[in-house]
Amino acid sequence: MIDNEELPIGFTMELAQHSDILNHFAQLPKSEQKPLVDKARQVNSRHEMREYVESMFRP
Repeated sequence: MIDNEELPIGFTMELAQHSDILNHFAQLPKSEQKPLVDKARQVNSRHEMREYVESMFRP
């Protein structure tokens, strides 16, 4: 997984609330994690972050 210092805190906190999503994210190669983290850096509110994390792996 990408080092914790590189993850936005809101993203990390939201992943911690969703162990299934966290596990899926952690299993991705860094090359697939990076765009997800980059997009998380663009999120401006806690509510948006929750929606983003909950939608990350939906079909």
